[in-house]
Amino acid sequence: MNDNIILTEVYNTYKINIITDINPVDPREFDNFGKMQCFHRDYRLGDTLDFNTIEELIYFIKNPDIISLPLYLYDHSGITMKTTPFSCRWDSGQIGYIYVSKEMIRKEFNCKKITKDIMDKVYKILISEVDTYDKYLRGEVYGYEIFDSYGDFKESCWGYSDSPEDIMKEIKENVIGLFDYQLSFELQEA
Repeated sequence: MNDNIILTEVYNTYKINIITDINPVDPREFDNFGKMQCFHRDYRLGDTLDFNTIEELIYFIKNPDIISLPLYLYDHSGITMKTTPFSCRWDSGQIGYIYVSKEMIRKEFNCKKITKDIMDKVYKILISEVDTYDKYLRGEVYGYEIFDSYGDFKESCWGYSDSPEDIMKEIKENVIGLFDYQLSFELQEA
């Protein structure tokens, strides 16, 4: 039995296991909208550093063509990150910024003028990227395995940062239906 199984359900004769992804891919390796720059003595966090010191980064962030949010880390029996300060002053502090240039915003949103509505979307995207990275840091990344009624393996997929319950719901709504459709198609051809 897999000790990393978080949730199991039988649905339409399929057994679905939601499992902790023990070897997740760092989400900062993907194509992200924002650039995450972090300085910490014990951890390599965020993206590859473009600056030698935090002071260089702060000077860069002050540019009016840069939109940024601060990054805070809480380090106590594990690490967690967000864009607002933690209440514990002993085990937390600011470690960097996530930012994007106005030029990149115009390119991404295909606009000349950056409106308040666009800025709201930019901040939501940056916060979402930090949230996804935080789930990666905390080990809250999952995958699924599906077995048929005979116990034969059907499919797996990894790298989800949604809740196990949301992943299960998505599988039942989308993936299992494809299996049932394929089976009915195969039976019609036989």
